[in-house]
Amino acid sequence: MFVDSVELTISSGKGGAGSISFWTEKFVSKGGPDGGDGGRGGSVLFKVDNNTDTLSGLRGRNHIKAENGRPGEGRKCYGRKGQDTVITVPPGTTVVDMETGEELLDLLNEGDVVPFIEGGKGGLGNMHFKSSSNQRPTYAQPGLPGITKQVRLEMKLIADVGLVGYPNVGKSTLIATLSNARPQVANYEFTTLTPKLGVVHMGDYDSYMMADIPGIIEGASDGRGLGLEFLKHIERTKTLLLMIDAANYREMKYQYETLLVELQRYSETLSARKHAIAITKIDALSQDEVNALTETFLADIGLEANDTMNKYKADTKYISYGFKTDFGVKLPEEKPFFVLPISSVAHLNTEALRYAIGDFVKNVKEENEAE
Repeated sequence: MFVDSVELTISSGKGGAGSISFWTEKFVSKGGPDGGDGGRGGSVLFKVDNNTDTLSGLRGRNHIKAENGRPGEGRKCYGRKGQDTVITVPPGTTVVDMETGEELLDLLNEGDVVPFIEGGKGGLGNMHFKSSSNQRPTYAQPGLPGITKQVRLEMKLIADVGLVGYPNVGKSTLIATLSNARPQVANYEFTTLTPKLGVVHMGDYDSYMMADIPGIIEGASDGRGLGLEFLKHIERTKTLLLMIDAANYREMKYQYETLLVELQRYSETLSARKHAIAITKIDALSQDEVNALTETFLADIGLEANDTMNKYKADTKYISYGFKTDFGVKLPEEKPFFVLPISSVAHLNTEALRYAIGDFVKNVKEENEAE
């Protein structure tokens, strides 16, 4: 079961109480106080582990608590520290305070172990309170209480490219064609109910991660459909591939502009992501129809067809557009990196798309590193 958000109450351990004790032994008439300190309560930590990709293991665990510290004992014996509790989460998990809405932790890097809340300090035993005026102290400190927080864990997928488009536009078919992911594919809307990740290989030592999310419709940023619930999953993607259905009753320009508007309304950061465009389902139309629609679409968004995509071995019978990269030339901010007609079913231009996206992701990474 895919679980991308859970609510938990998390408590650190209470500190152990200090001991009230006096040294009583044969031939020792005035041994004095010897009560030991209590142990510190256990802390709560988060561990980021690549071997888990869901929060389902935490579902149903309403309260997670670290162990309390043990009380001190006589003969100046210190109480044992409470055991820490480690909560294992997948990369991309954020910890949000439910009372204030503040984001407390952003857990991204594999292997990181991040302290969250510390356990309560153990109390001092009565041996610490002996003085010239009080030779027999009968007081010891109680341990400090642990800290309790109500939090919400949210998982946001980390990927190099996120697929964005209307329902039934061919996102699942594309990720199944290009990657090792095997999502459900069917000819009806909202087939994809949970996000999917797939690794796309370009060679033995080169690959990138692709994320497929449920379809976005008009008003997704206001909560319509499933888009709002999963738009957060592409917040972390480095690039976006907007998928436009050539065979849909909606005009391609309308589809494109609607997707941009929904992304912008949901998040300014997300709308600033560099993007490319794949025109899907071209096998449902004739070659001339596809070229006419592509040419009109390019004109509508202020671009002209060129032969740049030929370097990726795109089918030359279909017109396309590619941004001409050069040393020192910045990638376009608002215009797409490329526009390529494809058919995942007929495998038209899918290999060209594989390498074009790889080049796109690489260029974006280099530009971000240069900045």
